[in-house]
Parts: sequence; C-alpha cells; structure tokens
Amino acid sequence: MKKKILLLTASVAVCAFFAVQCYSQSLRSSSTSESDKQYTEILDQVFAYVQQNYVEEVDPEVLYQGALKGMLESLEDPYSVYMDKSEWRSLTDTTMGNFGGVGLSITKPAESTPEKPAYVEVASPIDNSPGFKAGIQSGDLIIKIEGVDTSTISMDEVLNMLRGTVGESVTITIRRGKTLEFDKTLVRAVIENPTVKYGMIGKTGYIALSEFSTNTAKRFDEAIESFRKEGYTALIIDLRNNGGGLLSTAVALADKFMEKGIIVSTKSRIAYENSVYYASRAKTTVKDIPVVVLINRASASASEILSGALKDSKKAILIGENTYGKGSVQVPAGLLNNDGFKITVARYYSPSDANIDKIGIAPDVEVKYYEFTEDEEKAYAELVKAEIIPEYAENHPDMTENDIAAYADTLKAKYNVPVQYIRKLIRNELDRKKSSRLYDLDFDVQLNAALDILKDKKRYDEILSKSKTLKQIETEKNSEETKKTE
Repeated sequence: MKKKILLLTASVAVCAFFAVQCYSQSLRSSSTSESDKQYTEILDQVFAYVQQNYVEEVDPEVLYQGALKGMLESLEDPYSVYMDKSEWRSLTDTTMGNFGGVGLSITKPAESTPEKPAYVEVASPIDNSPGFKAGIQSGDLIIKIEGVDTSTISMDEVLNMLRGTVGESVTITIRRGKTLEFDKTLVRAVIENPTVKYGMIGKTGYIALSEFSTNTAKRFDEAIESFRKEGYTALIIDLRNNGGGLLSTAVALADKFMEKGIIVSTKSRIAYENSVYYASRAKTTVKDIPVVVLINRASASASEILSGALKDSKKAILIGENTYGKGSVQVPAGLLNNDGFKITVARYYSPSDANIDKIGIAPDVEVKYYEFTEDEEKAYAELVKAEIIPEYAENHPDMTENDIAAYADTLKAKYNVPVQYIRKLIRNELDRKKSSRLYDLDFDVQLNAALDILKDKKRYDEILSKSKTLKQIETEKNSEETKKTE
C-alpha cells in the first residue's frame, strides 16, 4: 500500500520520461485481438489519406491532437482528457508543487485596448523568490518580457517566457504607478507553489488549502506546529474552492487526524488499481481538539476524500455548502512531445464505503452566502462596470476599516447592493496593492459560523454526535427514492 501511494505521488514526475514507452507496451500487449488491430490500422489509413488528399496542406500535429481529443471525449468522462504542452506543464507544476520560475503570482486582462493595454499585473510575489528579492510589488505591471510587449501576447506565452531552466535569467520591464518604469533581470529558481496558508484567529488555528500537491503535507505540519506553540484550542481547515490534487496527499492529511480505520479505498476493473488506505496511529498528530472543515461547491476530488474521511470517522464537522461531487481517480501520462493526457482508472469510496461521484458531500451545518435579488444583481453589475472603486482605491491606498465602511455607505446610497458586498469590493481592490489577506471576517459568513460553533463546545459535540456517515446518508436517500416509486 505504501508503494502504491508513492507511485501515485511520483507519477507526474516520471511519466514525462517513461509513460509513452509504458503506454505503447501496454497498447501492444492489450491489442492482441484482430478487431483492435483493425481499428488502429483504420486510424493510420485515415490519417495518411487526409494528409495526402485534403484540399489544403494539414499540419500532422493538428490531426494528431484532434484524434487524441476525440478518442478521450468519446468516453463521455469530463476527467479523461488530452492536454497540450501548456496544459500538461500546468498540471505537472501544480501536482509537483514546484517549478523553475521567478516567483510572481500574476493576472492578465482578457481584452486589450489602446486606453487599457492588457499588461501583466503582479498579484503578489512569492516569499523568498527571485521576484520577491528583487523588490517587485503587488500592483506592479510587467509591460515587457525580454523586450516583448506583454499586452500583445497571451497568458500562456507570458508563462512560457517567465518559466524555464533554473539558473537562467529573464529581463522584465516594470511599470510602477503612472510613470515610473525600470528593468529587472531575474535569475530563475525552483519555485514552490504555495498551497498552504495559515494563521491564528484568537485561539483557533486556521489553515487554507488551495491544492493537494507534494509539498502540502509538509506545509500542513508546519502550520500545526506553529499553532501548537501558540496554544491553539481548535482548528479550521478551509477547503473551499480547492479542486483537489494528489490522492496520496489527501491520505497523508487524513492520517494526521485518524488513529485507525480506512481512510479511502479505490475500486477499478483493473486489479492493481484496487487499493485500501488505512490510518496509522503512529502518524496521528492532531488529537483531542474540535475540528471544522469548510467546504463549498468548488471543493472537489482530494478535498472530498479528506472531508469524507474526517466526517465518516467523526474527527470533524463540515460547514458550508454541498461539495462538487468528483469521486473518481485519474492517472496522468506524459507523451514524447511534452504534452499528455489523464484518464479515469478508478472510483474512490469513503471509510463507510460511499461513493460521492456526481452527488457530493453535504455539510453537517449548511451556511450559504446571501443571494442577490434581480435588482441587486443589476446594481452590482453597474457598480463593477462603473470602475469607481478601483479609481478611489488608487487615490486612497491607506484606507482604514472605518474609511472602507464610510465609503461603502456612500456607494450604498447610489447602488442598491448589500453593503457588506460593497465593502468586500473595496477591500479586494486595496489588496491588489498589498499581500492578500488570509481571511475576511466582515464578509465570510461561513468562517464566522465555524468560529461561533467552536466557541460553544457543547454545541460542537452535539453536532458531531448527530453527524451521519456518508453511507448512512446514501442508504436513507435510496430508501426515500424507493418509497416514492412504490
């Protein structure tokens, strides 16, 4: 089992070198029937015929990509997909948790106009990265990379130019404010994707996980150790908008809470993909404190593995909204031309043996954000389109919370939008020039609900005791549906 975890973790790292050979060997060994051979021969025939006879000359790469896309799309599985070189690189950067780059989180407008060129904007520099050490700040514009105007190229092209071989340099031109421009030459280094952010809220430790990469478990341990030194008495794990990542990392995190039992199991028609992952008492590091997991509609895959394991084992309560519902396991495979694909090989099951694919996980305590009325939605759109807030924030970068509240009240008089949403827009704009805040207690109703419950140990224990396993919920739902059809 340990060997399997390591294989899943390392698959992205090694597949770019080995996967095509392994894939080709498995194809040859499995394609022993006459029908299999016939289909591959037909594909070759059509490929050659199009190249030789189509009215215009066709790039063979275009035909190759179309064939792979069509083959995987025919599975009618949204998670089995072909990935071009850019998508494949993004996947490997994400799952491996580090890459060669300059350490700048960036954004880029979709449209470029003479009045507002689509320059690259620095959202934030990553701590201790080349960009951070060079003094590049949030809100700086990267207007050129190696002399190339960034408003004229795509985000993929920007990333291709900024990322590269560790030790090699890249020169960027920075615009700060309205007139200050200067060049910075940055030497690319290994950049770790910051998937874990944490801090204390009173005596409660708060950890926000954005992805499950190879480095996430280590950073999670650092967070827990920091909380322990500060005498934390409760823990919140924020998995909202976390689309998943490595199965092995989700298992490793669950193992820090569970002393025994099944964490997750995978079931497949392929024997070697059938696995059961068990908790080990020796790896348990978080004990005897209340734990809340925050979830929403964008919590998926590995996030649901961790949420499901902690719910079924009664190690945490879930607060927020129903999760996405991705209960399948994909294995990525790289190809010789540096693109790749991933394919679903198994479905995973929670400790109580429930699969949540296309269903998701319901929270123990549902907390939803305020839903706009039709009039409020129109007013919100008008406020954003007017671009009043960006201009005001540009001229008032040092606004206090009182200043934010006062300006929000002024805007509220003109725009029929809930005032907390206006305050959020103002903060977001101010944060573009600073390091992004870890949490927003003024706006975040789900985080506030978690904190309120954690303050009341009796209430927390009551919710936990009444919490049902995913299998119990599934059985009850099936029973209700059966009664409806009778």
